[in-house]
Amino acid sequence: MSVERVGISFEPELLNSFDQLIKDKGYTNRSEAIRDLVRKALVEEQVRVGTGEVIGTLTYIYNHHEGDVNRRLMNLQHDHHTEILFTSHVHMSHEMCLEVLIVKGKAGNVTRLTDNIKAIKGVKHGEMVITKV
Repeated sequence: MSVERVGISFEPELLNSFDQLIKDKGYTNRSEAIRDLVRKALVEEQVRVGTGEVIGTLTYIYNHHEGDVNRRLMNLQHDHHTEILFTSHVHMSHEMCLEVLIVKGKAGNVTRLTDNIKAIKGVKHGEMVITKV
């Protein structure tokens, strides 16, 4: 694999902070850390504009006693059956549940599923982690 060399200028304080961050995260050099930041920005842009294929997880916590949350979640999952590869359900307490969905599909569809689930009354928190396919 060939690489292109580029130069980047940093203010000393910013560079010191960045060096500490990459040391704390276990990077062995600045280049790999910067490449990871660029990759992350590209995936985020792909998701923002709704293009490209993505894969990842959607994790959310909800109170299954609140309203019709179970029915609404099930309907959404069925509406997006082509994007959902796997689901896992954990009972956290008598009221609270955690679900993890492994998702794959067009960025716009996966984002729409995530936004719709997080908007359901009873869903307390949701987080999507994705990368491009």
